[in-house]
Amino acid sequence: MHIKGDHAELVVGGRLDVRSAADARTALHTAVDSGCGDLVLDLTELDSWDATGLGVIMGAHRRAGRVNRRLVLRGVPPQMQRLLVATRLHRILAIEGGLEAESLPRV
Repeated sequence: MHIKGDHAELVVGGRLDVRSAADARTALHTAVDSGCGDLVLDLTELDSWDATGLGVIMGAHRRAGRVNRRLVLRGVPPQMQRLLVATRLHRILAIEGGLEAESLPRV
């Protein structure tokens, strides 16, 4: 997993899973705490995530809300879009361009 960017936009690539969760959590919390306004997470380079990785995203979302910021997901890969729809997290998370649940294949 790699994360590059600053307090306004981060690009997350590789695998966001149990092995990379601690590093990802630290990077996301640092970005949330050091900026203002929206924090965009560009996921176009993300290969996969597991439940732990999704938990890191949700934790960053909650932390951003506590400091009056908004976490915005950009470029969510199709398989991850399906997971967000299946778990109904697409209703909670801000997703650039939104997700069309009807157009996504069922999980």
